[in-house]
Parts: sequence; C-alpha cells; structure tokens
Amino acid sequence: MKLLLVEENVELGRWLCGLLREENFTVDWMADGEAADSLLKTQRYDLVIIEMHLPRMSGKTVLTRLRRRQDNIPVMMMTVHGSIEDKVDCFEAGADDYLVRPFDTRELLARIKALIRRQFADRSARLTCGDLHYRSDTREFRHNDTRLGLRRREHAILEALMLHQGRTVSKHTLMENIFGLDDEPSRDAIDIYIHRLRKHLAPSSAQILTLRGIGYILRARDAPLYEPTAEPTLQAAHER
Repeated sequence: MKLLLVEENVELGRWLCGLLREENFTVDWMADGEAADSLLKTQRYDLVIIEMHLPRMSGKTVLTRLRRRQDNIPVMMMTVHGSIEDKVDCFEAGADDYLVRPFDTRELLARIKALIRRQFADRSARLTCGDLHYRSDTREFRHNDTRLGLRRREHAILEALMLHQGRTVSKHTLMENIFGLDDEPSRDAIDIYIHRLRKHLAPSSAQILTLRGIGYILRARDAPLYEPTAEPTLQAAHER
C-alpha cells in the first residue's frame, strides 16, 4: 500500500518514512502543503498523513481542497499540542483521524492500520487464495500458519494481487504500488519481483499467472482457469 506523508520537519520526515517502509508501506514525502495539494490531484494513495502547520499552504487547507474534489482517501492529521478547536475543525473538514505529537510509534502504526481496515469493512478480515492467507488487520501473509518473509516490494506486489484476486493487475499498476517519487521505476524489476514471489509461493496452492502484454493474476491452482467475462484474455495465461 502507498502512503503520502506531508511533513515540514526534515528529521521527523525521514524517521517516519523509515518507520513506515519497515512496515512494508511505499511512502512519498512532501515538505510543503502546496506541493502536496498538487501531487494529490494526479497521484492516488491509500492513506495521507498531513502535518497541520506547513509552509505555503496549511494542512487543513490541503485537507479541505482534497474533500472539495470529492476524494475520500483516508486522512490522518498530525500536529504538536493541538487544541480541541483544531481537532474539531479538522474532523469537520473531513479528517478521519487526528494525532498529537509526541506519540508512541505503536500508537501511530495502530491508528494507520485501523484506518486501512475501514477500507475493508465489506470484506472478511482474512482473504484466502488456496492455502495462502492475508489478514487485513496485520497486513501479513501466511501459509500453513507460517508468516511469509517478504521484502517490502515483494509484499506490496503480492498485496495488490491478493486484493484484486482473480482479476488482472497491470504492470503499470504494480509499478505505481511499489515505486515512490524518489525511485527510478523499472518495468523489468516487476518481472524480478514476480519471479521471487513465485519461489515464495512454490509450496502453496496459490499461483501467479502472467498474461502477456496485460499483467498478472493471482489464483488458486485448482480454480477454474477461464472466466466467462474474461475468457479471451485468460486464454493468454501462462506461467513463466
């Protein structure tokens, strides 16, 4: 999953980016509100964390403009020693959560995961593909009750495939999920990560199929290969 952090403090921004990446999030970081507002018009994120007091445009204004564009992405506002008035104003402007610094990292991560869980309100807390299981509350993959030890970008790709299980996910979409603004996107890298994931999934009944020129699909090995609504596409399916 991909997060946007909007934070002016360089030291804090770097620390938060490192913390979130250790939790297998892809993170982009903006240091001022105006740049964040422009970015949010063109880029899609799963969650945005916005500092209240920012140069060039306040965090509250970024939030207000986001909601004015009918964008319902979850937003956590963050500030130092926030007042009740600030908190109420942010919630009325459309914030989903509000966190006052200093905070414990466990609280921050718990709140982020809680916001993400809300996006899965219409789904089971555990998604299954064959004997591969994904828990939306912990964002963990397990096979035979053993946690899969995935690297950050491997995790991001498998997460995207699991959340769209049975449907084709394009290479472009996967690139958007794993590469941030400071990365050099590489289509060839996706093939490498898919190859590594297939090794992780070798003992599992879940498999990743390649649809040449279209993308990838995660399915159980014993699941029907053809779908009535997508048969012409799925006929191109094969494993590398």
